[in-house]
Amino acid sequence: MRSMQAARLSPYVAALNALNEDKRLRCLKPRVGIDFASNDYLALGSAPRIKKAMVAALEAGTPVGAGGSRLLRGNCEEHERLETEAAQFFGAEAALFFGGGYIANFALLTTLPQRGDLLVLDSLVHASIHEGARAGRAECRIHAHNDPQSVEDAIRDWRAKGGAGRVWIVAESLYSMDGDFAPLEELVAIADRHDAFLIVDEAHATGAYGLQGRGLTASYDRRDNLIVVHTCGKALGAAGALVTVSGILRDFMVNRCRPFIFATAPSPLMAVAVREALLILQEEPERQQRLAKLVSFAHRQITSLGLHTPSTSQIVPYIVGDNAHAMRLASALQARGFDIRGIRPPTVPTGTARLRISLTLNVGEADVRAMLDALVEVTRGSF
Repeated sequence: MRSMQAARLSPYVAALNALNEDKRLRCLKPRVGIDFASNDYLALGSAPRIKKAMVAALEAGTPVGAGGSRLLRGNCEEHERLETEAAQFFGAEAALFFGGGYIANFALLTTLPQRGDLLVLDSLVHASIHEGARAGRAECRIHAHNDPQSVEDAIRDWRAKGGAGRVWIVAESLYSMDGDFAPLEELVAIADRHDAFLIVDEAHATGAYGLQGRGLTASYDRRDNLIVVHTCGKALGAAGALVTVSGILRDFMVNRCRPFIFATAPSPLMAVAVREALLILQEEPERQQRLAKLVSFAHRQITSLGLHTPSTSQIVPYIVGDNAHAMRLASALQARGFDIRGIRPPTVPTGTARLRISLTLNVGEADVRAMLDALVEVTRGSF
């Protein structure tokens, strides 16, 4: 019996061994040390206001679970109230609430682009976008990172070869592993020139950028060819994702989006939490201001210490290159009390393993200074 079981599991054991040899074997680690790893940029994950709102909702009878899909009995007042207020806040005609950013991206790309259409993806967009593109109906082209001309060339080449459908351009406004910003103005102009849709994942910008934390697409609101994903599990401190779209596209997704139709609705309590987070963005602008000040301080310190990073945002990658070296550095920093994680392929391109340092309001300037001093120490040591 044991030999049969070993035979069944042998391919998985071999795969795990191969990952281990390449220093890419993942494991779960606890939350220990000063937070330089989370995406809780505004420290709303433990905000008393959100806790209070959820307790009040529970006491008023809000259920923990929806109990079904939105098209069955799972559609709750809390979902609809959040969607109405979120659409107004983000300057959109409508919004739809999903259980998370991954499923929201996957849902969009497997529902809206049709057979005969073209998807043009930035090479560094989230894995969920690549997965949605692979599972969808449209043809897909990958363009060079943050290169508008590459987008234009992909569209023109496709048209020249007979492509006659709709074009869908997909980008992140702030890239999660490099911390750099998308050329949104150029992408909006390209979308307009080619009568295309532009899908922007604001996962790491919502709450942190734009007027009242509306994100980097805020200045382009009310455009019927702009679709935005606002993740709720990062700066908003909760969970889920809001997709802002035109009313027509929302109705289409309610009727045709399988990840929406056949999934149990998100917890109504989480809708309450997200709604309170949006109110905090409006009523406590000092959080966004404090984050901007902390980011500016950190980058000044980085420059003064002679360190190098491609970022100017709250996501600070320290590129190492070698997988094992990156993990040794991460372990050394963790041993000094700083929760910093190593990131390896396939999350990032081969040869660009790194430390991903995240700046949040869970730390102060003294923490940042101490962390950077430790980084200098370990990177100049025998690692």
